[in-house]
This record gives sequence, C-alpha cells and structure tokens, in this order.
Amino acid sequence: MTAMLAARALQGSTALHLDKIAIPDPGPHDVLIKVASAGLAPGMMTLLAQGAYTRLPTTLGHEAAGTITAVGSAVDGVAVGERVRVHPNLNCRSCNYCRTDRDMMCPQQAMIGHAAFGQVPMPLYDRYHDGGLAEYVRVPYWLVDKLPDSVGFDVGAKVHDLANAARALKSAALPSAATLIVTAATGTMGTATIKLAAHFGVARLILVGRSAERLDAVRRLAGDIPTDSVALESLSTDWATTQGLTRALRRLAPQGADAVLDFIPDGPASTQSLAALATGGSLVHMGANQSPLALPYLAIMVNCWRVIGTRACTRTDAHEVLALLSGGALTIDELITHRFPLTQTDAAVAALQSRTEAIWMAVVNP
Repeated sequence: MTAMLAARALQGSTALHLDKIAIPDPGPHDVLIKVASAGLAPGMMTLLAQGAYTRLPTTLGHEAAGTITAVGSAVDGVAVGERVRVHPNLNCRSCNYCRTDRDMMCPQQAMIGHAAFGQVPMPLYDRYHDGGLAEYVRVPYWLVDKLPDSVGFDVGAKVHDLANAARALKSAALPSAATLIVTAATGTMGTATIKLAAHFGVARLILVGRSAERLDAVRRLAGDIPTDSVALESLSTDWATTQGLTRALRRLAPQGADAVLDFIPDGPASTQSLAALATGGSLVHMGANQSPLALPYLAIMVNCWRVIGTRACTRTDAHEVLALLSGGALTIDELITHRFPLTQTDAAVAALQSRTEAIWMAVVNP
C-alpha cells in the first residue's frame, strides 16, 4: 500500500478535505506510525480561517497515538511494533526556553498538524507540519513517547490535552487547599482540569459553563472534591454588562477564589471571573479569548492579582501525565465521549464546533 486517506487543509479553503495522498517515507531520524487514534480540537478550523497554518496543503491533527511501522537509519530508543503517542510540539531543543521546561515559548515553536507561532525560519515545521488525522503519520523519533500497556490508544491520543491542563494548574501556583474556578468547564480542557484537580491539592471547585444540565453531568468527575457550579444560562439576561457572573461567584466564595483556570474562547466571562479572585489570586488563560480586558489595571494592582497566559504544555507535563495514567492514579476513559471513523472527520469537527450535544473529548479512529 502506497496511499492513505487523510483529513487535509488546502490553500484558499477554510473547509476540511478528505483526500488520498502518498504515505510518507521516513527519513533517517523519522518514525512512521500507523495511527490508531487521533484527537480532535474544536479550535483547529478557527486557526485555519485565521491563517495560522502557514504550510499548506497540510494534514490536520496534532494529537495521535498508534504503532510504529517503520524507523529511519538514525533512530534511537524506539522500534517497530512499539505503541506510542506523538508529542506535537516542535521546538529547537537548545534555546534557554527549551532548556528550562518552557519549550512552548521557543521562537521556533509550532505543532505537528496544527499551527506555527513564531516569525523565524522553521525547518522542523517545514518537514513535519502534516498531522495525525490520517492512516499514517511521520514524526521525528524524539517526539514519540512509549505508551504503558495499561494506556489505550484513545487515551494516549488525548495526553496532550491533559498535559495542557496540568500546565495551567502549575501556572496558577495554587496554595494548599485551594478554591479553584474553572471556566468552560464542560469542554475538553475543563473536564481534563477537573480530573487532575485532586493531584494539585485543590480542595474546592467552582465550575462555570453555559448549561446547568451539562454542568451537573461533569460534577461527578470531581470525585470527593466539594463542587459548586454557575450556569451562564441561569444568570440574568444582562449579566454580561452588569457583572452578574462576578456576583454569582462571589456569593459562592465571598473571600474570593485562589485561582481561575480560564478556557473561555470569547466574551466577558474571563474578565468577570478575574474579578472573583481573592487578593493575590491568579487567573491562567488558555482559551484564546480575543475580547478586551474590561477591568481597570488599578484593580489588578490593588488586589495583587496575577494574570498568566500559557499556550501549550511542555514535554515534562506530558511525561507526568503518562506516569499518573500508567500507575492508575489517573483514569480518563470516561472523558472520551465521542469516537468517529476517519471518513466522518468533517462531521466530527462540525459537531465539536456546534456543541449542540455534550462533547467532552472526541477522537478519530482511522
């Protein structure tokens, strides 16, 4: 077999295209992986429309797991037949950021099957921009992690999202017995954060989402952590202009929350969650919200609030998540609510974008 099916982005189009293309040949430092599971992210089509995919045509999909079927002559440490997940973050591996566990800040940072962020030459992205929404994917051997026997391919494909949540939790610098607000709590990043909360000493969760019904469904993910929720649909219709979300959060936590992990992609909920912090609290944003900060900087100064942005995880975060999964301390199979064949990738993406039904995590199985 020399050809494979792949979900592609093409120059001049904002749609997803299912095409037959050649199976890539591995170079000396490459491994070829037969994809068993590929994760889906709702933002990938938005990034495509924004021009963030700078090498087109390209195969989409930055999350993948499968079995190695071929290795290059200079590959070390992995072999044909091994079960692996792909770490999608491309970076130089030698700059100060890469050497200090901040590799998502590398000037060359880009993601396999996803976007490029820097404005410098990106030889790795030039070669490895094709992602995992295909029957096979070619990646450099140093970007594969062996999957423990206890970790299935679907979970392996979603390690990246879990590692992103772990990075957000670390960035919050939580005190012991913290009260944590999680926005967009019924989505991929929200549910991943809820599952990881106990491992970061969170003592109380306050979940924010649009739907009360969907928030009730995710509360059980918190286990023994006391959990409250605020549904935007239950606030007054003018909440966006009258700080209704802030007031609702302050009723639940009068002294303020220790941190907010904000995954809201648009609108005023980010700012209003920030205003619900305790003195010295932190808001970590990983939602790509383009709305302006509608709060005086004086308030940030007086309350000693920290506002942190983080766009991805590091390799260390991914390895820590794999260790939790391998030892059984963390199980996330229940988070994967939807599975699609590769031939239905366009329908899967449409379902993620519309959110007409509750989707926590979704994967494609080629």
